[in-house]
Amino acid sequence: MPHSPAAIVSAMHEELRALLPLLDDRHTVRLAGRDFHHGVIHGQPVVLALSGIGKVAAATTAVLLMHAFDSRQLVFTGVAGGLAAGVNVGDVVVARQLLQHDMDASPLFPRFEVPLTGRARFDADTDLADALAAATRSCSGVRLHQGLIVSGDRFIASAADSDVLRALLPDALAVEMEGAAVAQACADFGRPFAVVRTISDRADDAAHLDFVRFIDEVASATTRAIIEEWLAHV
Repeated sequence: MPHSPAAIVSAMHEELRALLPLLDDRHTVRLAGRDFHHGVIHGQPVVLALSGIGKVAAATTAVLLMHAFDSRQLVFTGVAGGLAAGVNVGDVVVARQLLQHDMDASPLFPRFEVPLTGRARFDADTDLADALAAATRSCSGVRLHQGLIVSGDRFIASAADSDVLRALLPDALAVEMEGAAVAQACADFGRPFAVVRTISDRADDAAHLDFVRFIDEVASATTRAIIEEWLAHV
C-alpha cells in the first residue's frame, strides 16, 4: 500500500459485516484473537477491525492498529444511547470530545480526570470530525449532532441512570462503551481519531428492546453510507 492505512473500527459484528463488501483487494491478518481486514475503499488504503464491546477491548484494538499496522488515523463507529434532549433514535452524533463517565479516582484526582494525564476530556481530531460530519450531512434523512460523547463499561438502560449522567455532565449528547478509551489510546500515540455513533435508543428502560435488530437493519446501513461518503472525498 502507498501509505499507512486508515483504521475503521466497529464494536459489533453487524456493522463490520456491512463494511466488508466495500473492501477491494482484501486480505486478513489475525492478531490477539482479532481479524484485521486490509484493503482499499475508493482508492484509500484501509484496515477494518472488530473491537468487541467495552473500553478494554476497544483500547486493545486501537493500540494494535496503531502499533502493529501503523494506522495513520482511526475512526470508531457504532451505536449509542441518546442523552441530550432532541438526540433521538436514528440520529447520528459525531464526537468533538470524549470522556469516561465511570472514571473516578477521587479524592486523589478530580472526578472523571484520567490519572496522571491532567485531563478528563479528549478532543477528537478537528479535520477528521469535520469530514465525518460532512459525510453525515450528505446522507438523506439523517439528523446530525456534534459534541460530547461519554463512555463507560456499563450499558445504560434505565431512565434513572440517564438522569444521573445528565445531571453530572449536562453537555453530554450520548453514551456508549468504547469511544473515550479509543480517544485515550490515540492520544498516547499522537494519532488523529474520530468517533461517529448512530443513536439506537434513549438510554432508558426500553434501551434493550430490539437493540440488535436496530443495529442490523438501520445503524449498519447508516454507518456504511457515512464511511463510504467520507472515503470517497478524502
